[in-house]
Amino acid sequence: MYKTIGILGGLTPESTVTYYLHIVRRYHELFGDHGYPEIVIYSVSFQRFKDWMGEEDWESIREELLKGLRCLGAAGADFAVIATNTMHILFDELSADSPIPLISIVEATAEAIKEEGLKAVGLLGTRFTMERPFYREGLARYGIEVTVPPERDRIYVDRVAFEELSRGLLRDESRREFLRIIDDLVERGAEGVVLGCTEIPLLVTQQHTPVKLFDTATIHAEKALRYAMEG
Repeated sequence: MYKTIGILGGLTPESTVTYYLHIVRRYHELFGDHGYPEIVIYSVSFQRFKDWMGEEDWESIREELLKGLRCLGAAGADFAVIATNTMHILFDELSADSPIPLISIVEATAEAIKEEGLKAVGLLGTRFTMERPFYREGLARYGIEVTVPPERDRIYVDRVAFEELSRGLLRDESRREFLRIIDDLVERGAEGVVLGCTEIPLLVTQQHTPVKLFDTATIHAEKALRYAMEG
């Protein structure tokens, strides 16, 4: 009997869909039937979180995320993934108070990088993900060094993530700029690049660049599926 997967989503809806579809389709790919684990999704209203981030009101964010985790637990989820990178700023605090176990997107990504044998990666994401220490410190525990873009490019990536990708808007000019930023990270020593915003893989995929990309959304969803199937 598989564990029931909880997805704390809506952060944004674009990534929530990615998690759900990856789990289901990956199961089909592995086993060829429709016996995938049960999934419970709690989707928050994203505008409040966007406002709270702008105000640096992380306490309100923590309380609302805990509410979602409690709802997932009450609905029968055995564990949960938070379907976004940025909210992992609060991962340790949330794990301590959550009624169900949580799987970290940072740890899942670090494990994927280690499997590839890389020691240095670039990181793209919201400005919180690129500038706060949680990703850098999390990967450092696995012996992985992190490089982020210069401030001008961080501002650009953050704007595209919130104003375009969160709404499903995929623009060629934005893709070209992201690829330029990726190339710049490689020139500065990155052996691969972490797509540390779960919506970025909607815009840039491995087919667009020879640089090794780490799609954190599917990496995280894959780990959730594997954990659920451990029974």
